[in-house]
Amino acid sequence: MTLFTIADGNTALSPEEQDDLIPDLTTKEELNEWERQNILEAYGWALNLRNLNRQDPFAEAYIRELHLRMFDQTWKWAGTYRITEKNIGIPHYQIREALAALLGDAHYWVEHQTFEPDELAIRFHHRLVSIHPFANGNGRHARLMADVVVKRLNRPIFTWGRADIVRVGDFRRVYIDALRAADKNDIQPLLSFSRS
Repeated sequence: MTLFTIADGNTALSPEEQDDLIPDLTTKEELNEWERQNILEAYGWALNLRNLNRQDPFAEAYIRELHLRMFDQTWKWAGTYRITEKNIGIPHYQIREALAALLGDAHYWVEHQTFEPDELAIRFHHRLVSIHPFANGNGRHARLMADVVVKRLNRPIFTWGRADIVRVGDFRRVYIDALRAADKNDIQPLLSFSRS
């Protein structure tokens, strides 16, 4: 199996982005495991009560720092916004403006209790995925962001189907289908999946 295969819902990496892989890996399974270990460390940092209570997840710097912590041992470009176009997401030159709008909306939603905590976090997750600010890892990053947001709103973190949705399979298809439904303004499948 090659290291960089494209599956449904995955983001293709440019040759230059691929060259920025830090460890010497030869298979997709090795890459997934390496990233998984890196991400587990980031989960520990992000959901630590001290960090959780002193960080503003709706700050642009936090968005980048969390991605950096998730992938800093894997990719040289971790924590930096993409500069290439992808098969999903907005044009790269619109990322900063779209993030600023999302973060402003999120602050408003919390302040005015526009949505219940779960729905607020899932709407934030969906918008972040649709922006697709990074070269890769956007879904995993957005899921951890949603967990941080919902935990700060005094709810338990999401279960996300209780499966490894990075790998191609039924759970990943359900997740991708739920994201596509949210693209069409139907947030319920994604909300249901997040607690399944």
